Formats: sequence, structure tokens, C-alpha cells
Amino acid sequence: MRIVALAGGIGGARFLRGLLHTAPEADITVVGNTGDDISLFGLRICPDLDTVMYTLGGGINEEQGWGRADETFTLREELAAYEVGPSWFTLGDRDFATHIVRTQMLDAGYPLSAVTEALCDRWRPGVRLLPMTDDRVETHVVIEDDAGKRAVHFQEWWVRLHAGTPAQSIAAVGAEDAKPAPGVLEAIEAADLVVLPPSNPVVSIGTILAVPGIRAAVAAKTVVGVSPIIGGAPVRGMADACLTAIGVETSARAVAAHYGPDLLDGWLVDTADGATAGDLDGIAVRARPLLMTDLEATADIARAALDLAGELRP
Repeated sequence: MRIVALAGGIGGARFLRGLLHTAPEADITVVGNTGDDISLFGLRICPDLDTVMYTLGGGINEEQGWGRADETFTLREELAAYEVGPSWFTLGDRDFATHIVRTQMLDAGYPLSAVTEALCDRWRPGVRLLPMTDDRVETHVVIEDDAGKRAVHFQEWWVRLHAGTPAQSIAAVGAEDAKPAPGVLEAIEAADLVVLPPSNPVVSIGTILAVPGIRAAVAAKTVVGVSPIIGGAPVRGMADACLTAIGVETSARAVAAHYGPDLLDGWLVDTADGATAGDLDGIAVRARPLLMTDLEATADIARAALDLAGELRP
């Protein structure tokens, strides 16, 4: 079975671990969000790609869901002593090494897709991990606070401000001029199905779909998604703040409608949302427990997504 998953963030990475567990023989390609990427300390940081790589490669900080396990912070302390910031974005010593290698390779002329492949040679995540594009795309958020109306990088809004200042708009800057990374469209075309894990529908899945050519390629396949919203709230993170910014209600039903029946064939919702989600026009809805409490529970969710796709595939 050939599966393509669009993923970003902790929810996507943990779902992928369950997918690998339930379908160990499948050929899985992960198209990772790069809209969260940011340059800090002279280094290029790709949070979503790294979260997938560390999670599937056994190096993730399980408690946080991001960053490296057994991390130390000597370099951060030294930078703080020099009053070099930003202090709000935490990087550990082990994590710094990844960003140094990536930046050196990018500066040497290697595209992000080749760099990601080289990094994965160490981590052996068990999937083919591709960035959505080799071009630079950054998600920016327009806010208004005491400093006036301004645009900030998504990471500043998310990490420093904790999405506490309402977003007036969210834009994937550079997406409309970007091209899918080598192998992305080919993997989607060859796939038996496409899965949308419970990642942020606006700044993770939405950003990937904003790269020209990707949404159309995905829409031509059997697509099953897993709701990131349970009981009217995100499982973790602040996806509700992102949904509010684009005028979408924070509910499993509204997120499915946002994706639309032209894209989505099947939609898994939690049992808490079964009555309110109902059958959406053109989208098959199934209700089951969606909390990824452990590996077995996560694998069961992934299996339910594959089973639903099997029902819907022509």
C-alpha cells in the first residue's frame, strides 16, 4: 500500500507513529509543512520536519512532543550571557546541531529536500520525509497591539505571544510562487490514498495545500482526514485561534467543511462529536475515540483511517 500523509506539528508526528505501527509494510511518504520555518541565531530551523524526524526516529522529547530527548541547554545559557536573543525561542544543544548541519548544507547550495534526506539518513524514520517545497515559505500573522498593526512571523505569535493577541489574518508568504519539492507530486500521483493527520488545518495542512499543484493532486486521490478538534476544542495547541482568524468555527464539522468535499472523501471525528458532525454533504463521517493516549490507541485510529479509505476507494 502506498500512502501519502500531509503533516505538521506534534499531532501529525504522533499519528504517523501509529500509522507505521499499524501498517509496517506500507510505503509511506510524508509531505511536511515548512511554513513554520524560521531563521534564528544565523541558522535555518524547520520545526515540523524535525518533529516528524525525531518522533519517528526515536529522538523526540516525549513529554513536550518537540525538541530532543535528554537535552542540555549550555549554548542557550551562553547566548543569554552575551544578551543574544531571542530568548523566547528555546533551542537545546542537541537540536542546535541539527540546525547547524542543515544551514551549512543550504549555504553550500543543497536544496532543502536533499538536506532533509541527508538528516534522515541518521534518524531512519521509516518513512520518506519530503518538505512541501524547496522554496522559502513563511507563515506570517497580522496582529494589532500596543505597538500598532503589524505582521509577525508565525513562531513569534505562537511561541512568544501564545496566540494571545488575536490574529487579524494569516498568510503563507511565498506559497503562491513556490513549487512542490522534487518527488511530492509524483508520490501523491502514485499513492493509493492520502491521509490528513490531526494537524493544524490552517497553518500546517492548509499551508501545504497552498503550494500550487499540491491541492489538485491530493483532490484527485481518495483522501481521509482525522479531526484535530474534539468536543469543540483542539486536542493541544491553539488551533482555535488560527481557525478564528480565517472565520471558521472550532468544531470537527466546520473543519471538514473548510477542507471541502472536493478535497475530503472521509472524515474521522471523535465520539464526542458524532452527533453534531453528522454526515456532511459529499464527505463520509465516522465517529470513534480519537485521543492518542498511547501507541496502541494511536495505531487503532490510523487503522480506522485506512479502513475508511478502503471503503471509499473506487
